[in-house]
Amino acid sequence: MKVIADNRNAFRLYEIEEKLEAGIQLLGDEVKSVRNNAVSLKEGYARVRKGELFLINVNISEYGNSSLAKYNPKRDRRLLVHKKEINRLAGLQERQGYTIVPLQVYFKGNKVKVEIGLGKGKRKYDKRDDIKKREAKRDIDRAMKKNKQP
Repeated sequence: MKVIADNRNAFRLYEIEEKLEAGIQLLGDEVKSVRNNAVSLKEGYARVRKGELFLINVNISEYGNSSLAKYNPKRDRRLLVHKKEINRLAGLQERQGYTIVPLQVYFKGNKVKVEIGLGKGKRKYDKRDDIKKREAKRDIDRAMKKNKQP
């Protein structure tokens, strides 16, 4: 499994409760662009529209030798997921305020896959708590390393 793009910011902004693997419907030149690591998941999210799951605002840059005349790098791309999963995600997204966020884009064999996470947005105080925990752990690790060496 070769990871193409990571969305580390998603774990800072959202409390990810569940992860799913989905296929993504791409054009030929987009696959070549993905192979060149020209993907950005920074502002991306997924939405259910008319019974289908779409990946929105994910930037896949134009391939250099592309034959496409008008290419939109941030176009909506359909995610390939079972209907049962789509219905469940739609219900959670509408009723309970969950957000579907892309976490990774990777190749599995010769297929492009997207790992999506179902998460709730963190409040400001939750983010502060995470920062405090991370800094405390860093200080403890530093102290342990310092005491370990003679």
